[in-house]
Parts: sequence; C-alpha cells; structure tokens
Amino acid sequence: MNLEPIKNHINAYKENDQILDAAHFLIDSFGLKNENFAGFGFRPELEPNKMLLTTEGVLGEKQMVMIPRNLFDFDLNLVANMVAHEMLHVRQKARETLVEDKNEREFQAYYEMLFHKQFPLVPDISDFHKKFFGEKALEYYKRMGENSELQRKYSTQKIEVEKLISAL
Repeated sequence: MNLEPIKNHINAYKENDQILDAAHFLIDSFGLKNENFAGFGFRPELEPNKMLLTTEGVLGEKQMVMIPRNLFDFDLNLVANMVAHEMLHVRQKARETLVEDKNEREFQAYYEMLFHKQFPLVPDISDFHKKFFGEKALEYYKRMGENSELQRKYSTQKIEVEKLISAL
C-alpha cells in the first residue's frame, strides 16, 4: 500500500488543527472501524518524543480512544499500529466479543502490532519497535500465570513472537 496519499491527507488535517478528523481518516484508511467505537477524545501529551493512547469505557459498552494532540507528529507506521492496538481493545471490550482478562487483551493487541492478523492493511513498524512491542507481548504472556489455561491458549503465538524477536 502506498502511504504517501494517506500521509498527505493527514498532514492537511494536521495543518488545520483537525486532529480528530485525521484520526477518523486513519481508521477509515486502514480498516480499523468497529461498531463498539464511540469516538476519539484528547488525553494529555506525555513528552514531545513519547505518546500514550488509551481505550476508555465500561466493559461491554462503547469505548472511547483517547489520543494526544501531537499524535501525528510521530511516524505514520507507528501511529497506525498504536491506533490499531487501541481499536483491537475497542473490539475486545464489546459485549459480543468480550475478552475480560487484561493480560489476554494486551497480549492480543501487542501480537496484532507484530503480525496484523485482524487488521491486514496496517503497515509494519520498524524492527526497533517490533522488538519493543514483542517484549511487551511476552511480558503480558508471563502475567497470565505460569502454565495457566491462558498461557496454553497462546503458546503458539508466544513462540511466533519469540522467533520474531530472535530474528531481529
């Protein structure tokens, strides 16, 4: 997928301080929409070189994705993956597809950032970020509990993550 037209479109929104419109354009462009999505809102920026996005709402109800105003100051591939991570949480928190365990939700979302199984249009992130997010996935896998039912459920994906990290 050629990302230049998407970047140009987002930059036009950014120049006009239409950050929420740019975020909606991004989820349209990369096939991230979900019926459980209530919209975007703003959260405080951390630092000029760090970003934090969150999904907020009661489990089983519509979810808001909170983004910093400087979201589009970052690399588009990274931004698309960060938004995809949160949009997977939106899906996970829907009544019909509810994933109650936080460790399971986070493992699934970090795994998605690496392999794009749910959102195949999302572009790859840098090897640096693949390693970083792969390690985060493994951290949440460990939190599932040693030899737990959840760990057994995700053992194949864990091996995929480990192979990816070792190949980088």
